[in-house]
Amino acid sequence: MKDRLITPGYCFILTANFLLYFGFWLLIPVLPFYLSEVFHAGSATIGIILSCYTVAALCIRPFSGYFLDSFARKPLYLLAYFIFMAMFAGYIIAGSLTLFILFRITHGFSFGMVTVAGNTVVIDIMPSSRRGEGLGYYGLSNNIAMAVGPMTGLFLHDAGMSFATIFSCSFCSCLAGFLCASSVKTPYKPPVKRAPISLDRFILLKGIPAGLSLLLLSIPYGMTTNYVAMYAKEIGLNVTTGFFFTFMAAGMAISRIFSGKLVDKGKVTQVISAGLYLVIFSFFLLSFCIYIIRWNVTACGIVFFLIALLLGVGFGIMFPAYNTLFVNLAPNNQRGTATSTYLTSWDVGIGTGMLTGGYIAEISSFDKAYLFGACLTIFSTLYFNHKVAPHYHKNKLR
Repeated sequence: MKDRLITPGYCFILTANFLLYFGFWLLIPVLPFYLSEVFHAGSATIGIILSCYTVAALCIRPFSGYFLDSFARKPLYLLAYFIFMAMFAGYIIAGSLTLFILFRITHGFSFGMVTVAGNTVVIDIMPSSRRGEGLGYYGLSNNIAMAVGPMTGLFLHDAGMSFATIFSCSFCSCLAGFLCASSVKTPYKPPVKRAPISLDRFILLKGIPAGLSLLLLSIPYGMTTNYVAMYAKEIGLNVTTGFFFTFMAAGMAISRIFSGKLVDKGKVTQVISAGLYLVIFSFFLLSFCIYIIRWNVTACGIVFFLIALLLGVGFGIMFPAYNTLFVNLAPNNQRGTATSTYLTSWDVGIGTGMLTGGYIAEISSFDKAYLFGACLTIFSTLYFNHKVAPHYHKNKLR
């Protein structure tokens, strides 16, 4: 008989995760327009300001893993969730670019903590025999938020809603999520004797090779989530770019249904490899949209959304597999550290993608930025197949 996965606590944390990411994704495609329209910032400046959030999340994540492994996890989760929610209210009152940047950095700190805490708590409350499947559905709640969040944000922006109204929508979403998070019952974690503080309490050293592969992969992902609407505008593609995220999330939802079960059967590295090849093809195709639109505008629109679907399938396959890979390399008392190392690697790439995407677009164009990103995915794949996979099979604990 299978261990029970669907419990009230699991449903509450899935809902809390969805509402947190809905508030997050609602703003992602809107913020470049906010900075451009309200503060008249250029592409490179926008890239720097947006990346402050990711850099802040990156700085806190190694420490958040240590705290989660050392202290009660739920109070830390709720504290980080509350601060994350409060920052949306801060955006409404930010009257200057300096104040906005300060709120954005604080927001990044809280995001770094709440995402590690959420991932760690959900692992605590699910049976280990169904971890890949459980993480797949947990990630799916993020993907559903990604499907409706950016589309909603762009719809509100295009409909002429004020930025204060859009920020208020994000705040209300997170308020509801905070109430759900408060309802999660976590198992008692007995105090454990702490080992002396060392580097491996903050970073899972055995996870560094996988982290490097994930970092290279997340650079073009960061470019896509932040600049794909501007790229479409640059090449003259007149489509509702909010649907790009919807198709991407649909692809992730489709792949999550079966990828988690494959991971639970031990096919972790095979699942990641399959996703990598799909993502390489998708990013090269995205960079070629500038040439496809010169040939046929309608065909370019179809290809644009097909790319989103394929990217969704590729990343949807890899997310639960990568997460499980890191957890399988760590002992149980370092789950928080394993999760923070996984998310830290991702954040470094996202932040680098924001900076390099904005910089390359400033000196050249967005299609060149995506071509650069596509080349990085090739390096990521080669490194994963020749270094990471053998290292994982040699060092995994379960």
